[in-house]
Amino acid sequence: MGMAVWKRAGVCLTAAAVVAGVAGCQGGDSDEGGKKKAGGSAESAVQSQTEMTKVLQAAFKNTSEAKSSKVRMTMTMPAGPGGGGTMEMSGVQGWDPAVMDVTVKNSALSAAGPDAPEQTRVIMLDGVLYSDMGAEQAAEMDGKRWMKMDFGAMAEASGDPAVQKQMTGGMENMNQDPSQQLALLLESKSLKHVGPEKVDGVRTQHYKGTLSIEEMLDANKGFDGMFTAEEREQLVANMKKTGLKGYDTEVWVNEDNYPAKMVVGMQMSEGTMKMTTHYSDYGAAAEVEAPPAKDTLDFMEMIKGLEELGAGA
Repeated sequence: MGMAVWKRAGVCLTAAAVVAGVAGCQGGDSDEGGKKKAGGSAESAVQSQTEMTKVLQAAFKNTSEAKSSKVRMTMTMPAGPGGGGTMEMSGVQGWDPAVMDVTVKNSALSAAGPDAPEQTRVIMLDGVLYSDMGAEQAAEMDGKRWMKMDFGAMAEASGDPAVQKQMTGGMENMNQDPSQQLALLLESKSLKHVGPEKVDGVRTQHYKGTLSIEEMLDANKGFDGMFTAEEREQLVANMKKTGLKGYDTEVWVNEDNYPAKMVVGMQMSEGTMKMTTHYSDYGAAAEVEAPPAKDTLDFMEMIKGLEELGAGA
């Protein structure tokens, strides 16, 4: 395998890793013009806590039952040791079961070099990520254009119970489920109704709230049973050492009680990492299929190939 192939594999794995990171986590656009003036109608009145809870609970129920949607996401990362910039991706995702088929624009990735393709297709299915390295690289890899990352197999190969717990637990939280984001927002003590706005030409109601690291861990049921009290305390301490301060969440709920847009901001010492996601076509069939086995190259096999070349090589 030539050096160009390794570089291309690195770029595609970077795209896959970003998608995994985005999906495991979850600013708006210029929709302020859609706001109604205060007092203009009953719709523009600030909702009470009971009214807010009722709307968000209805949105949670509808979104949970929809199980899938089309997505368009933009993630802005602050400058830091790992670089910064903006990433864009679009496609379809499902959260019951967790699947994803998206296109990532590599030009926005700080790790993408001048030889990187303009975009990379990334598929997630059954706990496995597949990243398309393109036809050009496939010609140098016996027709294998897809890089496969099986996180369950990687966790097992580590031989470390702690690593296995973190990786498999992370996979459970990998897919960005908007209903779970709504559940987290409902736990925010600072939840408030901002007011009516338009998103993508649709009338919505805008809500926002903030969660501390501790509140996020308490509210996220995906972490239940993953950590002992001591491990949880250490996790919180480590997260705070990275400069992570908390999570700001905003949601725009349309008149059918579905999220039209969500914004999640992670407050860090370098700045705020912001993810803005637009949703549409709830319930659209997320027919995601894995690439044929003959067209895939397993990440673990690639690592073994490096080991055979020797550490120096």
